[in-house]
Amino acid sequence: MSTQPNNPLHGVKLEQIITELQAHYGWEYMGYEINIRCFTHDPSVKSSLKFLRRTPWARTKVENMYLNMLKKRH
Repeated sequence: MSTQPNNPLHGVKLEQIITELQAHYGWEYMGYEINIRCFTHDPSVKSSLKFLRRTPWARTKVENMYLNMLKKRH
């Protein structure tokens, strides 16, 4: 298995990304930044995982939001 030293998302599960974003920003801000129903109407990690696994464009936006959060932390 090859390593990906320049990929900060390598080895990070989608559930971990959502959980960390929710803890850092909260559902309301996440729904404001990325206007998708799984963040704005009765949000949960389970519903977000289900939607993001089926919707590549939304997953990309969430991953980018996570990367921006990591940059701001460091």
